[in-house]
Amino acid sequence: MTLHNAPSMAPCLAVFGTASEVGKSITATAMCRILAKLGLRVAPFKAQNMSNNSGVTPEGGEMGRAQVVQAEAAGISPHVDMNPILLKPSSDTGSQVVVLGEVFGNREASAYHQDKMFLFKTACQALDRLREAYDLVIMEGAGSCAEVNLASHDIVNFRMAEYAGAPVILVADIHRGGIFAQCVGTLECLPPGRQDKIIGFLINRFRGEANLFMDGIRWIEVKTGKPVLGLVPWYRDIHIEAEDSVVIENPVDPPTPKADECAIAIIRLPHISNFTDFDPLLRVKDLTISFLEKATDLSCYRAVILPGSKNTLSDLGWLVSSGWAEVLTSYKENGGYLLGICGGYQMLGHNIGDPEGLEGRPGSTTGLKFLPVETTLTAPKTTTRTRFFCEGVEGEGYEIHMGKTTLLGGNPLFKILSRNGTACSDSDGCVSPDGNVLGTYVHGLFDNPQALRQWLSGVGLEGLEVDEQYGLRFRDQQYDLLAQHFLRHLELEPIIKAVGIEQ
Repeated sequence: MTLHNAPSMAPCLAVFGTASEVGKSITATAMCRILAKLGLRVAPFKAQNMSNNSGVTPEGGEMGRAQVVQAEAAGISPHVDMNPILLKPSSDTGSQVVVLGEVFGNREASAYHQDKMFLFKTACQALDRLREAYDLVIMEGAGSCAEVNLASHDIVNFRMAEYAGAPVILVADIHRGGIFAQCVGTLECLPPGRQDKIIGFLINRFRGEANLFMDGIRWIEVKTGKPVLGLVPWYRDIHIEAEDSVVIENPVDPPTPKADECAIAIIRLPHISNFTDFDPLLRVKDLTISFLEKATDLSCYRAVILPGSKNTLSDLGWLVSSGWAEVLTSYKENGGYLLGICGGYQMLGHNIGDPEGLEGRPGSTTGLKFLPVETTLTAPKTTTRTRFFCEGVEGEGYEIHMGKTTLLGGNPLFKILSRNGTACSDSDGCVSPDGNVLGTYVHGLFDNPQALRQWLSGVGLEGLEVDEQYGLRFRDQQYDLLAQHFLRHLELEPIIKAVGIEQ
């Protein structure tokens, strides 16, 4: 496949939505895979992402996890140009701003808008570099592309599509209801010039018999004058990492596991980050995973995990005020197994110092005292791809954290073999003297089947079936399944024609 009359810079295709969580990221991921399979060098791009679910590039830069996933789907290594601006919410009104993989600073929403000209220019330069290096760029929008009150500050939806001259696919979610209002209403909120950039609709998460919705499709096409390019059914058997914690945003109280049930609890922290650490656990046969928000008796769980956090001190305070600290103490004293990852690891220690006020007022906070470690929050942020070794098992993960943790006792959990491809002889994490409490900075630990099997065995869950198809090899299979699913329900020809591709 070739580009028709290809300009000096590659064309772009934009995937925008009628609202948040309608399926933009999944659609962009599918398009990356589909078009890469046609022989094009495809790259993803999202000018500005807001998520606490991030990843690390081979060079050690931080970027949104969704664009890491899309890069994998395109068969290329992730690069910070694919997500030049990442906002990591640390409160209801404030975020840490990451620019081109490095921390730019903490900003309240009002102050952030003052940086928009600089940030837009930075995003345009990143997009230009991608367009020079690849054949096609798949651009993802953010939220609704028709938020009229935000239009003057927009640097991720139509302003970026106009800069790139990109045609737009508008994704709508029929599962939410109001599909006709989504499609028509979004267009009506846009000025004519921006309406013209939309080449058609993709209706996502359809359930039922497609032929029964044909009248609905015709109504949308007649009313808007734009085609419905696809009616994509709901799926349950394809596993793609979710962009953000909306999938666990409103956890329901799970049923209490039975006495003979293999069950693990994950504490749903208010500022939970990198929750995709637990995707491999969710796929272990006969293992029940419960995300718990309200403090409850933990005696029925074989292990409890404290996940990563974007605001460790705030979430530590929440553990105390919500009653979780008392429950966790009782669980530990009765021989329960605990694992802390990143921010969760810091909380398990004796003390967390914040002399620079990176997460609030400068000062020091007492931890849960389950591990003999103490942490000092300091800049710069550590962002590494990390290879580790533990008791005969070697694996790879990544680190994203502010601060350094010092052992006061116990033993390190891992020997670190390399960071960002450079060999080293460091250590990471801590094992409590009784062996029941572990802490580590390494995310993606369970993407390594041997490491997952080793940890399950250590908490008394040996013998569970752990599929060897984990990590990138597993994800690669899922990208193929996703592309096949979309191709069965998508009209590809108008899309490739709109971006000037010849088959």
